[in-house]
Amino acid sequence: MGASESMGGTARAVLDVAEAWVRDGERVALAMVAGTKKSAPRPVGTKMAVSSSGQIEGAVSGGCVEGAVVEEAESVMATGEPRLLHYGISDAEAWDVGLQCGGEIAVWVEPFAMPSESEADDTPERLSAAFRDLQRAGRRAALVTLMRGPRPGAKLLRLDDGTHRGTLGDERADALAAGYADEMMWAGSSKLFEEADDDLALFVDVSAPAPRLFIFGAVDFSTALCTLARFLGWRPFVIDPRGRFAQPARFPDAEQVVAEWPQTAFERLGGIDRATSVVVLTHDPKLDDAALRAALASDAPYIGAMGSRTAQAARRERLLEAGIDESLLERISAPVGLNVGALTPEETALSIMGEIVALQRGRDGGRLANAATRIHPTTAGIGNER
Repeated sequence: MGASESMGGTARAVLDVAEAWVRDGERVALAMVAGTKKSAPRPVGTKMAVSSSGQIEGAVSGGCVEGAVVEEAESVMATGEPRLLHYGISDAEAWDVGLQCGGEIAVWVEPFAMPSESEADDTPERLSAAFRDLQRAGRRAALVTLMRGPRPGAKLLRLDDGTHRGTLGDERADALAAGYADEMMWAGSSKLFEEADDDLALFVDVSAPAPRLFIFGAVDFSTALCTLARFLGWRPFVIDPRGRFAQPARFPDAEQVVAEWPQTAFERLGGIDRATSVVVLTHDPKLDDAALRAALASDAPYIGAMGSRTAQAARRERLLEAGIDESLLERISAPVGLNVGALTPEETALSIMGEIVALQRGRDGGRLANAATRIHPTTAGIGNER
């Protein structure tokens, strides 16, 4: 799910163990993959904890630079000073950890501590602890760490309501941090930003709940789409005002089945935000059009509608006659999905989720064999200064 593994099992285990070590009186350093270039053994946001007694939890490289990082962690525990490290991974080392070519990795190492009762609200320790609590609660937020600049190790905690706590010690850095945090917390991924002109490096660590998929239409395609969406880490919801079809037993992988008209259902589910995609599948004009009108009035990053090209043309005319601006209609992906020749509900679900993921990653969903672009997107800021 990105976002430092979205506080997934591995990240949660590392942080939980680190907290337990601190409670037991150990000194602890936390290492984190801050950036990668080309191939890298671990994704951005991956964490490893090292204790003063020599215990290690997690890994940042699959083995090829682990020893060097542990030595740096021991130094950080001794001095209390964080540091940003850069390593090159040779082709031979990459092969040893299952990669096909070498790359570069940036690793941030900092002291890990629990805040004291008397500690101010904006210390790095208290902000980090607050961020961990938000992660555990599945809340959207971003913790920005200054890795190069006037106060390395300073932190700013940005919340999804546009407010923040803490400072990086510089107005320019704080403004950049707020902008990057707002961008990445909705993208659902963590990233290192390097500002060459200001000699700043800021890492945005993101906590984001799983993205939601609102599926309008309690049809057989929706059952398959719920199953695949859930498998891919999404939270699927099925919406249909026809109560005889909108039965939870028909959609075991749906988080919720709502038998309401779209506007009412969307409001009941907390609205459509920038992390909620919408797919319309009913083939009933009065239902489809109502759902699309509501979706077009939202911040949904993806809106798809099933139907033939003839049906799409007729739908477009109806929506124009209803007063929907033509530019808004360009947001609708219709016919929905990638051109894979899908015949079954399961294949159609694959086609739809393939398109959503491709657009999420900024790709067109074509064949890799015919593509001139990189196979994997560049995930972080080594050599990608802003």
